[in-house]
This record gives sequence, structure tokens and C-alpha cells, in this order.
Amino acid sequence: MAESDSTYPIDPENAGELARLMQQDRLLTESMGGLLPEEDIKLPEGAKVLDLACGPGGWDLELAFLYPKAAVVGVDISRQVIEYARAQAWSRGLENVHFEVMNVMEPLAFPDGSFDLINGRLLGGFMLPAAWPKLLAESYRLLKPGGILRLTEMETPLTTSPAYERFASLVAQALKRAGQSLSPDGRHLGTITVLPRMVRQAGFEGVQKRVSVIEWSMGTEAHYPVFKDYLIGLELVQPFLAKVGVATKEELEYLYQLTVAEMQQEDFSALWPLLTVWGRKPLATGERPAASEST
Repeated sequence: MAESDSTYPIDPENAGELARLMQQDRLLTESMGGLLPEEDIKLPEGAKVLDLACGPGGWDLELAFLYPKAAVVGVDISRQVIEYARAQAWSRGLENVHFEVMNVMEPLAFPDGSFDLINGRLLGGFMLPAAWPKLLAESYRLLKPGGILRLTEMETPLTTSPAYERFASLVAQALKRAGQSLSPDGRHLGTITVLPRMVRQAGFEGVQKRVSVIEWSMGTEAHYPVFKDYLIGLELVQPFLAKVGVATKEELEYLYQLTVAEMQQEDFSALWPLLTVWGRKPLATGERPAASEST
């Protein structure tokens, strides 16, 4: 798939999207308790780490700084964000982190057993349902025996804003209509519901789960960062929603203005749920389920 055929619902080359992803990266890391807050995920000395759809590379850069003996690789389909991430690595003098342009829905150009940890956050926005088993199988191939796959996905926030709830439902419907949803009916995103089972089906052992919930009600510390994320994101996603036909451009613009107003009301309340799932590649590898196994 060429970069121009990207299934990302927002133009990945948009400068506003780059700024949003930079801010979102920091928000997620802080709200989830750090880079690797799970107690049983320990990086060995000299660990090799792959970050899937790394975006501007904030997670990778922080990890490389904290683990100077580790080798970190971030991959993303967008040349613009990869160039930005490379510039950041150079400006910080981080020689143990590298960024490459790759599409995670296609085979990745690394040898078998290359990595101790493979990380991915919020891939569900662009992943095609049929691509998930392939990506999990590819991650299995790329991990060393005993290596860890760690994935974090989200559901749309739950809020007291009727306009936002309507907007979020249109996003879920649009992804379903575009064939980019694991939801059975397009009423939600659906990824977190099936993610643990898909990871187990891919042959990973000891699969565990951890829920993170970001409260961004008015008056909380997270309100403005998440509000800013959605202020930009809901504007930039409108061409995608209009293209797939869930609403007209005029309807979306009106709903957007109403959503922005309601998210700033004094009694606005909101929770953003995220699920982290991780599992290990068996030490004794043997046969593993086929990548085409039904999910």
C-alpha cells in the first residue's frame, strides 16, 4: 500500500495533525503511568525495541534516552512524521534510536527474532480488520523467544456532551462503513473488545490486560490537553466523515461548533478508556496459529 493509499482517516501530512500527535504522545505516556508501567515488562540490557506506527516518535525518543544501551526502532507510513522524528533524535544526540518509513499492514523489513519488545499504541484508527492477524503474526516472527508484544487501544470517550456523543457515533459509523472497524454494528470502535483474544490466537502466552482511564472533566488536569486533542482531531476528521457519507459538510461543521462549546461548559464530564494488552512469545516456539485464523 502506497502512502497515498493510507487508511488513516486524517491526512497524515497535515501540520495540525503532526502537532496533535506530538501532544497526544506525551498525554498518553503521562496518563498511563510512564513508558512501560507494567511491572512484569522489564527490558534486558541491550534490548532491541520496535515501535509500530510510531508517529512523531515521542515514546521512542524517551525510551532511548532512559535506556541508552537499548536499540530502538520506530516505523510509520508518514514520511513527514519520520523526518520530524529523525530530526528530534539528531537534535537530542540520541544515536540509539532510528526511524524508518514502513507500513505496519505489510511485512516489515527485519529478520526473524530481531526484537525483545514490540510496542504499538492506537493502531485501530487505520488498521483494516484483515490486517490485524497478519500484524500479530508478523510481530510473533520478529520477536525473540520470550519477547513481548505490547499493544494499547482505545474506545471513544464517554462524555456528558450530547454533541460530542453524536460526533463520536459518526466517527464509529464512518470507520465501519469504510471497512476499518472491528465493531459488529459500528456503534463503537470495537478494537479493545477483541484485542486480548486476537493476541492469544496469534500464539502469545501469559496474555495480560491493564485498563487506563483518563478523566478529562472540566477542572481536571487532563481537561485542556484532551480537549485540545479533540479540538484538532474532530476538525481534521470531517473530510473523511463527509467522504464516506455519514453527514454533510455543513452538518459536521455545525456539530463541531456545538461540540467545542459543550466541552468547555462548567459541568462537562468525560472519561477516556484505554486498554493495554501484552503477551510473550513462547521460549519453546514450535508451531503457531496461522496468520489467516479467523478473529
